[in-house]
Amino acid sequence: MKELILGGARSGKSVHAEKRAAESGLKVVYLATAEPRDGEMSRRIAHHRARRPAEWGCAEETLHLAQRLRELAAPDTCILVDCLTLWLSNLLFAGLAGTQAEAGQAIDCPLFDGETAGLIECLPGLPGRIILVSNEVGWGIVPMHPVSRLFADEQGRLNQRVAAVCDRVTLVAAGLPLSLK
Repeated sequence: MKELILGGARSGKSVHAEKRAAESGLKVVYLATAEPRDGEMSRRIAHHRARRPAEWGCAEETLHLAQRLRELAAPDTCILVDCLTLWLSNLLFAGLAGTQAEAGQAIDCPLFDGETAGLIECLPGLPGRIILVSNEVGWGIVPMHPVSRLFADEQGRLNQRVAAVCDRVTLVAAGLPLSLK
């Protein structure tokens, strides 16, 4: 089963995903996409680590998510990817997309295009259970800055594409899950 869990910042989406993973009865591998680039992000990562059961495995991947999922996926394993939002940000800034948006240019980022397409293509065929966490960022105003607009647009597109290939999609608001699919 492939499941996408969406929500806003501090909505409870990660806690809900962790609960779903624990209830799966499978071996759990937490696949983190964050990079501790500053003290605040390091504290967030530490908070997530402290909350997880000690027996869960942990892997990290900041860019090549589809490849890493193919390596880790197994019939007896539940992989919890937290989160697609940070992964998307990593992709946009590892290539030239952020710089191109800042300059008002059309976006041409093979890394971004290839990695997002690779994720969508590999998900349906992966064995075991995959739970993906992502932010829903499209409910606010249109951002003023070109890079922020690019990010919001691409996050919305990614969420739609991932939702289309998932068996289950859940929206979490105020800690309450709402089944969408």
